[in-house]
Amino acid sequence: MNIAAKIQAADAAAEIAAMPLEQLNPAKVSRFYDDTIWPVFERLRREDPIHFTPDSEYGPYWSITKWTDIMAVDTNHEAFSSADGITLINQEAMAEQIKIMGERRRGGAGFITMDEPQHSFARKAVSPTLAPSNLHAMAPQVRERAGQILDSLPIGQEFDWVDLVSKELTAMTLATLFDFPFEQRRKLPWWSDMIMNQPGHGPVETWEQKGAAMFECFNAFHELWNERVNSEPRGDLISMLAHNPATRDMPMETYQGNVILLIVGGNDTTRNTISSSVHALNQNPDQYAKLRANPDLILSMVSETIRWQTPLAHMARVATRDVEMGGKTIKKGDRVAMWYISGNRDDEFIERPNEFIIDRERPRQHMSFGFGVHRCVGNRVAEMQLTIIWEEILKRFPEIKVVGEPVLNWSAFVHGYETLPVIIPYRT
Repeated sequence: MNIAAKIQAADAAAEIAAMPLEQLNPAKVSRFYDDTIWPVFERLRREDPIHFTPDSEYGPYWSITKWTDIMAVDTNHEAFSSADGITLINQEAMAEQIKIMGERRRGGAGFITMDEPQHSFARKAVSPTLAPSNLHAMAPQVRERAGQILDSLPIGQEFDWVDLVSKELTAMTLATLFDFPFEQRRKLPWWSDMIMNQPGHGPVETWEQKGAAMFECFNAFHELWNERVNSEPRGDLISMLAHNPATRDMPMETYQGNVILLIVGGNDTTRNTISSSVHALNQNPDQYAKLRANPDLILSMVSETIRWQTPLAHMARVATRDVEMGGKTIKKGDRVAMWYISGNRDDEFIERPNEFIIDRERPRQHMSFGFGVHRCVGNRVAEMQLTIIWEEILKRFPEIKVVGEPVLNWSAFVHGYETLPVIIPYRT
């Protein structure tokens, strides 16, 4: 962190400490973009772990910020429903999107926004593609492609790690999982960025451009559906949805919702953790040295990065009835944000949570994949890609050096990187 960033962080911490508690809006996007969000969650965990924000760009909502409380909400799908969306929804942005695309063509409810029992029926349709046996069969191809990406990188020249490595590996793997035309693979992370961003951020310039990109995405996947539903069943995600009795006859807007879920979910965790791992190791050179000395720590480092970074900052639910928590009443119909990014820094549950420690005793003790019936269906895919890319990195590069401040996402949901400038000084 440079001097300007340190001053900005100190000023933000002072502002947050002085602000009346009821005025705290944890989802204020600028704090995520500036990386000054941490004092907000530290204060809420300490003073008001079940916090109500009465007015915001998302409307009124509750923030759940401590590990045990987040776990209680996430595992109680009867009292906290996913059916009305799994994020905090910017009201103005949603109105603009509906204006451009209409209600039906903006994407319906994928299985992550379904409650039981419909959720489990739909989730099981894609589970075989993401099963350990299938991932084991995919691993050699992922390793070959990871090697090709790394061998193509410039040595001794500055480049953007996000673009040349994180996006590219994610695009290759997503194309394989969808059996999507490989030469068009970079459309997948681009569509993810178009879906998740608002005008002025990421690649989105206008609402019209965003709408056109979503139409393009839906039309491409509609063509894939027609191809797969009229062919013999195969092992890719689209074929699984097209041939499973629970999903074969789903409405097209539900299919679109599943496409959004699988593209965004398959993109953001892996891509941002690949970038974050390089950034975190540069910020903690002792841990980087530890990893180079003992490559057996790769899997542990990957899990620690997923905790430390928390690629999806929150998930949201809506209360189906009045619920008492922490001496407060969450009323039926209230929206509730589970701040995984805060739970992963809860010192009552994780020792020295603000430190990046790659050889923790229990590195998989994190909540970045969620809990309960909605636990991330693709978590093993993410871990597989991240493990392989780092195994291949350590074979080639004694050092990847971050040479400038990263640019972070403009989002209170996707917690990640737009750019990360690096230099690889030399290779082995």
